[in-house]
Amino acid sequence: MSFIYLLAGWEGSAADSRILRNALTRKYYLADNGYTNQYGFLTPYRGVRYHLSEWGNNQQLPQNEKEYFNMRHSKARNVIERTWGLMKKRWGILRSASFYPIKTQIRIIIACSILHNFIRKEISYDPFEDEIPEDFYPIEIEHQEDSETEYVSTQENNDEWNTWRDGLACSMYLEWLDR
Repeated sequence: MSFIYLLAGWEGSAADSRILRNALTRKYYLADNGYTNQYGFLTPYRGVRYHLSEWGNNQQLPQNEKEYFNMRHSKARNVIERTWGLMKKRWGILRSASFYPIKTQIRIIIACSILHNFIRKEISYDPFEDEIPEDFYPIEIEHQEDSETEYVSTQENNDEWNTWRDGLACSMYLEWLDR
């Protein structure tokens, strides 16, 4: 549960769509089914088991590549959510709105992330981690909309991206079967 990529620089009240427009120019992101599978987003398959609780403590194995993909997608998103939960638990300054200048807020987030990675590397047992449940998903917080900002207004499904996800799911599933 360490950071390998961090995008800091947006104030906490910035609209999700404003941040998203900027972020799409950088990498692809694990997204939930609130988004369509399109360039820049990697979403789970709709209508297929997804949440970790649906897997019965790993006693029910995936039956096909889509179930396997969704299980791995859910686990990856869960690690991200748990990592941020751990950060907020460890550093109270991240738990609420900040009134520091944006440049200072960015430095605080980056410093906390670096310290988090250092702790993960140097300390074998982290008592804070025990306090974050395995199936942790925080409650979404609504952000204020900024009326002067250009937003992501359409989300079109992308056949090329779907084909790429299908190929990824198939290769992941076959590799898992061969182990």
